[in-house]
Amino acid sequence: MYPDFYNLLKDLFGINLPALSLLKTFGFLVAIGFLAGGYVIYLELKRKEDEGKIGFTIHDEVIGKPAGLMDYLANGLIGFVIGFKLLGMFYEWKIASPDPMSYLFSTHGNILFGMLVAIAAIVMKYLSVKKDGSQGVKTRKVKTYPHNRVGDVAVIAAIGGFAGAKIFNAFETWEDFIQDPLGSLLSSSGLTFYGGLIVATLALWYYARKIKLDFRYLCDAAAPALILAYGIGRLGCQVSGDGDWGIYNSAYMTDTSGHVVKAVQPFDHTLVQYQQHINRHFEPGSEIPHKSITAFAGLPVWLFAYNYPKNVNNVGVELPNCEGDYCSVLPMPVFPTPLYEFAMALVIFLFLWGIRKRFSTPLSMFSIYLIFNGIERFLIEQIRVNYKYDWGFIKPTQAEIIAVCIVLFGILLFATRTKIDRLISSPTPNDVAV
Repeated sequence: MYPDFYNLLKDLFGINLPALSLLKTFGFLVAIGFLAGGYVIYLELKRKEDEGKIGFTIHDEVIGKPAGLMDYLANGLIGFVIGFKLLGMFYEWKIASPDPMSYLFSTHGNILFGMLVAIAAIVMKYLSVKKDGSQGVKTRKVKTYPHNRVGDVAVIAAIGGFAGAKIFNAFETWEDFIQDPLGSLLSSSGLTFYGGLIVATLALWYYARKIKLDFRYLCDAAAPALILAYGIGRLGCQVSGDGDWGIYNSAYMTDTSGHVVKAVQPFDHTLVQYQQHINRHFEPGSEIPHKSITAFAGLPVWLFAYNYPKNVNNVGVELPNCEGDYCSVLPMPVFPTPLYEFAMALVIFLFLWGIRKRFSTPLSMFSIYLIFNGIERFLIEQIRVNYKYDWGFIKPTQAEIIAVCIVLFGILLFATRTKIDRLISSPTPNDVAV
């Protein structure tokens, strides 16, 4: 595993730059996912604009207006935060690298860098205002298309998605959350995708209303982007080894050198051997979920059983002959579910991208996305470890419950999308000319 770029470059290319431990591979791939998703949304919104399905807005823009004291203070404050925290993080990389997110929300920082960047931000604001005001104050009409707002959409989706993912994860891991609420919410680990999807959708619905964009077209444009970004994010889970893996594959075990080999003893014996590790992750006396599946059809073993050496959360037992911050390996290999989800997400994305021009009725693409997304998540939950609710006759996970609801909602939405379009598109009495 490569939790950060220091480990990645050192293991693959022999490059020894410890400061690169600040750059986490999971965060990098999540950022790539957002960029890729944003570009897909940009392309789809542009296509819908060219087809005349969505239009533009016109607003007044004032050029050359003198900046007030609050404008300079705001720029200075933003500059100070950037210098104090971001530059300070690189200056104090030894402190920040174990958990950059915690560093950002701590009192650590560099005041000198903060002051320098604040002064630079104020000077840049002054020069910009002086340049714009050289020809006096002017007002002009600006035409803005939805594809020009993709940056705003990405930021809103990122903030809403992260907040929703943390909130839903708190409910999913309630016992851990109540022990350290603030630490749980500010930690970079522990994210629930469906929580992010729900909260981000609500935030974007509000934003779409504000900019007078038909939310249905934004949903359709975002459908392929969402599954693509999700798949890339899951690849980040795999590369960093963030704990988002599956149940044990009891056909294999980890040997004394840290390699995955075929099991030479019954699974129950292995559980006893690593009882301390098991007790840290499962309730005492509870059934330990596992399946025994041997690699077949010439496929590599790591596709069926992986023990996540040097994983970012240091889960497992000590890895022999290891130096550095990440020296743990799972004593029993698990199914690498992030890889499965990446593959399924990529297939779904290609399918959605291939059919996107076949539907003209709004919400068609989004409803299909919901159906496939729910099916994918429900299937993967069968070999993942999550808290199960005891409903007597069944014991579903939070993700299974939401996945089933999303599939049913997607089917209902697809069946009624034409009727919804007629209701929205039909003129109201106020629209009819007298």
